[in-house]
Amino acid sequence: MSAPFVPVTRRWADLSGPALVAATSERSIAVVPIGAIEHHGPHLPLRTDALVAEAVASAAVERVAASGIDAWLLPTIEYAKSDEHYWAPGTLWVEGTTLLDQLVEIGRSIAMTPVRTVAFVNGHGGNVMLLGWANRELRRRFGLRSFSMPAGAGAAGDGLDGRPDELGQGIHAGFGETSVVMHLAPHLVAPEMPPRNVPEKIAGMTHIGFNRKPVMFGWTSDDFGPTGVIGDPTGANAEVGRMIFESGVDFVAEALVEIDGFEFG
Repeated sequence: MSAPFVPVTRRWADLSGPALVAATSERSIAVVPIGAIEHHGPHLPLRTDALVAEAVASAAVERVAASGIDAWLLPTIEYAKSDEHYWAPGTLWVEGTTLLDQLVEIGRSIAMTPVRTVAFVNGHGGNVMLLGWANRELRRRFGLRSFSMPAGAGAAGDGLDGRPDELGQGIHAGFGETSVVMHLAPHLVAPEMPPRNVPEKIAGMTHIGFNRKPVMFGWTSDDFGPTGVIGDPTGANAEVGRMIFESGVDFVAEALVEIDGFEFG
């Protein structure tokens, strides 16, 4: 029997099953972008988080593959835990337990191939804690090396060089996220920006808040106003978005290099 045809691609789903088995090994890394379909104010597309995660993961996989790391891009998970935007028409979300089951089942499927490493590239904050849970499930159940990371480091406006000062609270549809979509898909961004909506009282607190403050709290995005924006998209621009995007690709590519060499102990 002749060897299976392996097309020149880094996209898992573009291969046949036999070609995937022939092309991968226990050194291969399955890279899974995960985002969300959720309300992003009146100016950004519902698939913003999925768009960014897929674009960053795709560029990072191509970069590290060119340097000899055997990374493969899996299809993007788009329906995720977005119940903070449950109130907004257009949001498509699943329960956390449903998403966890899906992540475990994807891991189980990966474990049926030679691949023994999976890395989730996440574009949606609501998935973070659940991905931590999934990492351990995939390790314990299937012996996979499992990792998760953001699709970049984020970039709240800091008030410098004409950027709005989001007081560290620009977490959703604000300056940074709007700028990235302007770079990746300008045709999907509305020409008129919604007004600034920064929760300044929370920004002044020492312990309670977003962005790694130690005291978390339950919230839905309409707690902060009717637009669903948490931040200040005014002044967003594609050039800043390009820099944020490239920083995200650098970060994910560097992380994949470390994952390639990772060992326990």
